[in-house]
Amino acid sequence: MQPVLNIEDIRAVERRLSDAGVSVSELMHRAGGAAAQEVMHLGDVSRVVVLTGFGNNGGDGWVAAEDLKASGVDVRVVTPCEPENLHGDLAPMVARAAIESGVKYLVGPSRDELDQLLGAADVVLDAMLGTGFHDAPVAPLSIWIDALNSSGARVVSVDVPSGLSAQTGRAPGAVVVADVTITMLALKPGLLSDDGRDVCGSIVVAPLAEQTAKLVYEADPVAWRCETADYVDVLQPPTCVVDKYTRGSVLVVGGSTRFPGAAIMAAKAAARAGAGYVTLAVPEPVANLARTHLLEIPVVGLPADADGTFSNAARAQVAELAARRSAVLVGPGMCVTGGTVGVVSTLLEGKTPLVVDADGLNSIARLTNNALDEFPELLRRSAPLVLTPHRRELGRLVGLTGDASPDTLTSALDAARRVVWADGGSEIVVVAKGTATACVGVEVALLPKPGPACLATAGSGDVLAGIMAGLLSRGVETENLPTLTALACEVHGCAASIAQERFGSRGVMAADIIDSVGVALDAVEDRAAFSGADIAPEAEGEEQ
Repeated sequence: MQPVLNIEDIRAVERRLSDAGVSVSELMHRAGGAAAQEVMHLGDVSRVVVLTGFGNNGGDGWVAAEDLKASGVDVRVVTPCEPENLHGDLAPMVARAAIESGVKYLVGPSRDELDQLLGAADVVLDAMLGTGFHDAPVAPLSIWIDALNSSGARVVSVDVPSGLSAQTGRAPGAVVVADVTITMLALKPGLLSDDGRDVCGSIVVAPLAEQTAKLVYEADPVAWRCETADYVDVLQPPTCVVDKYTRGSVLVVGGSTRFPGAAIMAAKAAARAGAGYVTLAVPEPVANLARTHLLEIPVVGLPADADGTFSNAARAQVAELAARRSAVLVGPGMCVTGGTVGVVSTLLEGKTPLVVDADGLNSIARLTNNALDEFPELLRRSAPLVLTPHRRELGRLVGLTGDASPDTLTSALDAARRVVWADGGSEIVVVAKGTATACVGVEVALLPKPGPACLATAGSGDVLAGIMAGLLSRGVETENLPTLTALACEVHGCAASIAQERFGSRGVMAADIIDSVGVALDAVEDRAAFSGADIAPEAEGEEQ
C-alpha cells in the first residue's frame, strides 16, 4: 500500500525532516534532481523548457534546469520575473546558481515567443504552481498553461500539475495536463481524485530522504492506495471441495414496481461474483417480472403496500430468510417508505453480514433524521456491515446536504469517518463512492484502483453492491473487511474495463458490467496471487 497524506501533513513531514538534519535547501535540491531524472527517463531528450513560478515550486524547476544542463541538455527556463524578485530566500538563490552554471532564461515572453519555444521542446517541465496553490491561476501563468497544453510537448509536472489543488483534486481554472507527475515525499489526495485523474498522467513518488518512509507513516496517512498484492489476505485458496452452499449464499432484498431492475441486476452481480446460491426477495407485485429475468435465481415475493413497495408485514419473512444466508444485500430499487424503513431496521438487528446500498441508505437517513453519526447504536452489530453511499447519499446520512454535501475525496473521507468512528467497531466499513472510492474502516481508509469513466451509468452502483455481497458471503475476518470491500471495487472497475473494450467508452450499460464480473474476478485474484508469490521470498528472507 502507498500512503496518502493531506497537504498539512506533508508540511509536517518537511518540518520533521528539517529537524532530522535534512534542510529545506537540501530538499529543494533533491526534488529538483528527482524532477530532472524523471525528464531524462522519458528518453530522446535534447531540448527542455522549464516553466517556473514565483515560489519554491519554481525553485525546484531552477534546480532541475541546472542538473539537466550538466547532463548536456539544451535547457531554457521561462520565469515570470527576474530571478532576484522571486519569493523567499531560497528560490532566488537556486536561480542564481543555475544561471551561473550557464542555464539560459527568458522573462515574461509573449505568447508567440512562448509558442515557438514550446514547439521546439522535447519535454516541458512544469514547475509553476505547487501544492500550496488552490485557486484559479491568473496571468501570466494561466496563459502559459494554455500554451503548454496546446504545444503537444511531453510534460512532466513537479509535485502537482499547475492549476490543480493537490488537496481537493479540483481545478477551478486553467490546469496543466501532464504525462508524468513526480510528487514529493508521498501521494496527495488531489492527485488521485476528480480532476486529478484527468491531468496527472503517471504518478511517481520521490521520497527525497531515507527518513521519509518512517515520518510519513508516523504522520498518520489520511488513506492508503491499494496495490494488487494487498489483496492476498482475502483471496480464497483454490479447491474442488465445494458445493453451492459452501461457495456462499446471498439474499438480495430490494426492488419495487417503480424500480424492479435494480434488485435484479444486484442479484445477478452477486451470482457472477461467485456466490453459489443467491435468492432475491422483492415485493409480490414485482416477483413474476423478476422470475422472467432470473432463471437460476429463486425469487420470493413478499407482502407489499398498494404502491408496490415492501409493507411492514414483510419484516418477519425477511428476517427468516436472512438468518439462513451467509450475506445479505438490502436497498437496490427499494424506494423509501415506512415499510422499507422497517425492513432495513430488521436486517440491521440481525446477525448476518449485511451490505446496505441505495434506498437502504436513504431509509437509514430517514430513520436517523439525517444524523446517523448521532445514533451509533443502530449500526453496532456482531456481524460485518458495509454501507455503500455515493457522495450525496453519504452527505444525507450525516446531515451534509446542498452546498455542504461532500464534493471531494477528502470531504467524503471526513464524512465517512464520522459514521465509522461513531460506531467504533471493526465490523463496519463505509464505501464512499466517487471518482476515487474510499473504503473507510475505523483503523484504515483504503483507495482501490479506480475504474473507467463508463462506470458513471445508471445501475452501476447496484452491480457493485451485488459484487460486494457475493464476496462478503465467502466469509472474512473483521480486520480484513476494508480490504475485501476494496477488492470488490477493483473487480467492479476491471469488469467495466472489459465491458468498455466491447461496447466503447460511452456505450457500456450496467448489465454489460455484470457479464464481465466473473472474468474480472479471476483476473484480479490471479494478479494478486502472482504479486503475493513474487514478494513472498523476499519477505521470508527479511524475517530470517
